[in-house]
Amino acid sequence: MGKIELDFRVLGDVGTNCYLLCNQETKECILIDAPDLPDRIDEMIAASGCKLCAVLLTHGHYLQEDLGDTLLFHAIEKGRATSVFSEDEKELLHSPQMNLSQGYGRSTVLDADVYHKDGAHLSLAGLDIEVFHTPGHTAGGSCYYIAEAGILFSGDTLFAASIGRTDFPTGSMSAIVRSIKGKILVLPDDTKVFPGHGESTSVAYEKKYNPFLQ
Repeated sequence: MGKIELDFRVLGDVGTNCYLLCNQETKECILIDAPDLPDRIDEMIAASGCKLCAVLLTHGHYLQEDLGDTLLFHAIEKGRATSVFSEDEKELLHSPQMNLSQGYGRSTVLDADVYHKDGAHLSLAGLDIEVFHTPGHTAGGSCYYIAEAGILFSGDTLFAASIGRTDFPTGSMSAIVRSIKGKILVLPDDTKVFPGHGESTSVAYEKKYNPFLQ
């Protein structure tokens, strides 16, 4: 990927794929999804030799992001990072019941520094990152696409040969299938897809083998 380097760790109780996207030219990095393990995140950032400039969240579930006074604020405080969410996720972020934190005894609400719209282009760490709103797992689920590197971070929208759960608040099976077919499968076949859990995949592979999309 040239100037772009990608590190990731599988962290937390539900095996969250935590990605660190680094631009070695600008020496800046972006964190994409993460559980509440700030020491492990600090290790990733330190190893990269880059400065954290943004935290991109694909959706607002407590189990995915461990919302509240945890990693997100830790990263912002220590790295002067900007937190970024979909504007369609506000209702879920503001509801402890909907974001699942209430069920774990940590009723939490959260606001982001930046709320993006579908199709927005984020200029972060010297990279152009296109935002796809992909409702289905949650109403504000999002994917982040870096065309120059041919990579997509799909969160819990699309997995290798599978799709995200749709039985949580604001989830919809019909919506997630429409999102994937209309926003992801139209990308170049060789686009590498990095999901929120499990192994990476590609657009070509999902077109051919994903049983939920046939």
